[in-house]
This record gives sequence, structure tokens and C-alpha cells, in this order.
Amino acid sequence: CTCKSWSDLIGSSNFVSTHLHRNVTKHSHVYLLCLHHPNFECVVDLDDPYSEEEVQWSLFSNETFEQSSKLSHPLGSTKHYAIYGSSSNGLVCISDEILNFDSPIHIWNPSVRKFRTPAMSTNNIKSSYVALQFGFHPGVNDYKVVRMMRNNKDDFAVEVYSLRTDSWKMIEAIPPWLKCSWQHHKGTFFNGVAYHIIEENSILSIMSFDSGSEEFEVFIAPDAICSSWGLCIDVYKEQICLLFDCYPCDEEGMEKIDLWVLQEKGWKQLCPFVYPSGYDYKPIGISIDSELFMEVRDFDRGVAGLHLC
Repeated sequence: CTCKSWSDLIGSSNFVSTHLHRNVTKHSHVYLLCLHHPNFECVVDLDDPYSEEEVQWSLFSNETFEQSSKLSHPLGSTKHYAIYGSSSNGLVCISDEILNFDSPIHIWNPSVRKFRTPAMSTNNIKSSYVALQFGFHPGVNDYKVVRMMRNNKDDFAVEVYSLRTDSWKMIEAIPPWLKCSWQHHKGTFFNGVAYHIIEENSILSIMSFDSGSEEFEVFIAPDAICSSWGLCIDVYKEQICLLFDCYPCDEEGMEKIDLWVLQEKGWKQLCPFVYPSGYDYKPIGISIDSELFMEVRDFDRGVAGLHLC
């Protein structure tokens, strides 16, 4: 009797929602998902043109950085794959490292080793450029995949996959300003909205697409952001933010990364992230605790590390 009642309880959508909300608000069970070399050493024979670099994905503790578990492809594939988004509820979206119009997409829960592979879309655009984003939309209580595609003839398409209905939907109304350069820039997904850096006539903007209401918006980047080089988009304290690594720091022996957040359709500049000079730092993203992850490369010693700022 107890087993059945408990099973009914933890299987109910109410319990699941409450449990997931508790984990998110308390930042429980937070992990870093990292791509790295086995044994953390790069072993490649530079004299062998057919030598392939061995890499693997693993989960690491968000607090101690200790490796907690190794991950293998849910289908057992040994070829490299990339992660195109994750949700605070533990799901990740994986696909080919180099995206094509027919790249398979897998929505995967590494913790319980379960996954779903959406059916191939029926659109007939043979795309040269593909952008893929994934996340949870709290407003419609559904997981969404947003895929943007473009070919050399400037044919353009946006389509959305719903995990709940297990179906794709082509977005018919595409604003004309979206037919610009976006394929070499970065994007992110937050609260059901896909954001992407776009560029037209050397003007940088941020495009947003709500995967629930299917509405587009555009926000011109701050005037101080003069180049897409060194520009990163992420989420800082529940707000879309831009990180820009370009300008020198006033403090001697230090460097900085400038930070803007999107507030009420306008940009507000906050205090920059300041860090010691002398290494090749590259911002990777911002943690759930609002700390900046930075990759640090020392080319003279041939090593790299992960730092928090």
C-alpha cells in the first residue's frame, strides 16, 4: 500500500514540478558539463595525418570541480558531438559537431540515461548554415528546440520542435530584418526565448524569438560594442547579458570584460569582470551563481585551465 501511494505521488506532474522548482531555486544538483581529453591530456600524433583527437563529455561538481561521472553518447556513437543547450531540469540537446540540415537531434537526460530523437523535419530547405538552440519554456510548460536555417540562395527558415507534442512547426512570418548575417555569431536560450547575435551593415543587434508566442524582437547592441570579435551572449542574474572583451582596464596589471544586461528593452552597463593580465583568457559563460567561467590558455607550456571570476 505504501509503495503504491508513494509511486502515485512522485509520478504526479504536481510533485515533479514542485521537486524541479525546489532544485532550481536552491541550486541543487548543479553540474558542469565539460568536453575534455581522457585523463585530461591531449595525446595526438602530429606526424600522423589520420590521427584523431580523443575527447569525452563528463559531469563535474559545480563547487569542487571534481569529476562525478563520464558520459557516453546515448546511441553509442564514438564520433564527436556538440551540446546545443541545456535546461535547469537536467535535459540537454545534442547533435553533430558541424550542423547540417539533416543532422539528427537528441534530447537527452544523462542522469537517467534516457533520450528522445525528434523525427526529421519535413521542410525542403537544403541549408548551408544551421543554428540550434534548446531549453525549457515555463510559460507553456514545454521543452523547445529552435532551429534557424539558411542556404546560399538566401532562403531562410525558422522551425520549432515541441517535446510535449513531439512535432515540428515551421514559422511562417519571418521579419525581413532577420535575413542578415547571423551564421557565425553566438546565441543562447532563456525562459523559452532564443536569443542570437545578428549583424547587418556592420551594426550588431540581438534577435529574440519567443518559442511560445512565436514573436520576434530585435535590440541594437550598445554603441561601445564595435565588433563581434570578443563578444559573448549569456544570462546573468536572470537577465540576458553581453560580455565584451576589447577595452583596456584602468587598473595596472589587470584586464577586464565589460558587462551589459538587457532591462526593459534597453541595455544597462554594470561593473566589469576584472582579472589579472598575463594569460590568454577567453570567456566561456556565466554560472548559475553569477560567476564568469574563463578558459585560460598558456601556449608556451601547452596547457589550459578553467577559472572562475
